[in-house]
Amino acid sequence: MAGKDTKSKRENALARWWRETIGELRKVTWPTRQEALRLTAIVLVVMTGMAIFLFLVDRIATELLRLAIGN
Repeated sequence: MAGKDTKSKRENALARWWRETIGELRKVTWPTRQEALRLTAIVLVVMTGMAIFLFLVDRIATELLRLAIGN
């Protein structure tokens, strides 16, 4: 009998979790297509800028270490 109780409780907990998740997703204010595209473009530009910046910092640090070591 104890096995049935835990299985029933697990199913109820899972069903409750699913209902609460769906309820929370309904409260979300989803962006419009235009907003999503604009925000995606901003993210891509910032990522590209950071990649270039980190590349330059790495190259400068590499060259400084080469000068310090004497290679």
